[in-house]
Amino acid sequence: MRRACAVVAVVLLALTGCSDKRPPAATPPPATRSTPALPPAPAGLPRGGRVLFPHYQLVAYVGLPGSPALGPLDKDLDAKAAKLETLARAYAAGRTPQPVLELITVVARGSRGKDGMYRGRLPDAKIAQYLTVARKHRMLLLLDIQPGRAKILPEVQRLERWLKEPDVGLAFDPEWAVGATQVPGKVFGHTTGAELDRIAAYLSGLVTAQHLPEKVFVFHQLSTKIVSDEAALKAHPGVVTIKSVDGIGARKDKLKTWSKLTTRLPAGVHAGFKLFYTEDTRHGPLMTPAQVLALKPRPELVVYE
Repeated sequence: MRRACAVVAVVLLALTGCSDKRPPAATPPPATRSTPALPPAPAGLPRGGRVLFPHYQLVAYVGLPGSPALGPLDKDLDAKAAKLETLARAYAAGRTPQPVLELITVVARGSRGKDGMYRGRLPDAKIAQYLTVARKHRMLLLLDIQPGRAKILPEVQRLERWLKEPDVGLAFDPEWAVGATQVPGKVFGHTTGAELDRIAAYLSGLVTAQHLPEKVFVFHQLSTKIVSDEAALKAHPGVVTIKSVDGIGARKDKLKTWSKLTTRLPAGVHAGFKLFYTEDTRHGPLMTPAQVLALKPRPELVVYE
């Protein structure tokens, strides 16, 4: 995979480093106590049923409010949802399109913050705003976590009120999960199969206790070093686990990364694929839906950032 060193400045945060991904954006404002009323939750999945695959094809936009560098979901949500709907149809290929809004809810940062965890949290009111838009357009919402120095499972559990909803899933970006003396963006973070398994087990418990439809759990990975002992990740009832392969660069480099990371998928783990509007197109045209769907195994989630 080609490496690109860049200096990226964002509001209230500047990180300089060499990475396959851009440094994260500014820290969100602190959480608020009041949350606007939500529209009624669907009885099952947003477009019917309780089981995702093989009926549905997932296609996602990712983003953080006010941070266009992190994906298209920074503003104009209804307009972006309409574009995503059209894009998702291009990936149908015999399945029903299921668009997904992937909201970066916990974002890694380059400064300590008050608690020294090198991460910021999006306020509940913003999560409610995105969930309202997702329900309006019958889309899934994924809450993405970049934990910085914080432990991942407590960050997941803190979002339990949202994860109890039938149309809300979880995404974990372990590239930004660093050690107690490390700084996000200066080094690659890391996780283990056992840690991923604990997250999946927790989500499975919520699904069972709340009688929920299948819940999506995505973990992003851009190199083999990001996840160790992946075989420890097991299947859990009610949880659809997806590995999103996040390789950046020219098409040939993305395909090499894809091959490395999908050759030995653990049983029950589905494949996902990520495209970057800015980083990928520095090396050539963005891969088309037909080219993505030609990958083996079929990417059952396609993410655009």
